[in-house]
Amino acid sequence: MTTVPGMLLALLIDGYTMIVFASVVLSWFGLSPDNPIVRVTSALTEPVLAPIRKILPAVGGFDLSPMVLLFALQILRRVLFR
Repeated sequence: MTTVPGMLLALLIDGYTMIVFASVVLSWFGLSPDNPIVRVTSALTEPVLAPIRKILPAVGGFDLSPMVLLFALQILRRVLFR
């Protein structure tokens, strides 16, 4: 059985995963960067995505950094909570 701090960490990882996913979906709609939802999701995801983008350039015009981050979050969750 998982401890309370462990469950809280799993919840945070899952929540951040949803924020990254929401940021990706919002980018498809071409909303203004001034949109409050876009500003919040960007503020929460850009500090993590920017270093990934430096290492992994866009491929064919596609930004793959969110996919790399989502993959890393799932690996982290599986390693911590087998």
